[in-house]
Amino acid sequence: MPEASIESLAGTGNPFSLGALQAGERVVDVGCGAGLDSLIAARMLGPSGQVIGVDMTPQMLEKARASAAQLGLTNVEFREGLAEELPVPDGWADVIISNGVLNLTPDKAVSLKQMARVLKPNGRLQIGDILVDKPVPAEARLDIDLWAG
Repeated sequence: MPEASIESLAGTGNPFSLGALQAGERVVDVGCGAGLDSLIAARMLGPSGQVIGVDMTPQMLEKARASAAQLGLTNVEFREGLAEELPVPDGWADVIISNGVLNLTPDKAVSLKQMARVLKPNGRLQIGDILVDKPVPAEARLDIDLWAG
């Protein structure tokens, strides 16, 4: 994998450990960052599969596109957008992956509804993330330095 995608990884887990991707499937990577998981998915799916990586950061999308081009992958594209407003048609994806992003979204319920909208019936949600067992104090929720890497 290209160094630009590896050095920018801020994931918390391995969404692929929850199930193998099958050749020809369609995958959406929510909060793809520099694209490492999207690139892995594109390779797993083969040329008949498709991946759409979605991120809100133009700089990360630029890295992701450059890495895909460097690898010669034509079955992956990267779109600017938010988890709360995924730029993907209804029922398009067989699988939604996300790695360390849902915990960062301001409205998790809306983000999950968007993922459900984009998934085909019987689609799979494969998320690697963190969760907190107790309420986070208001002052901690308002301190951006605690939420950003």
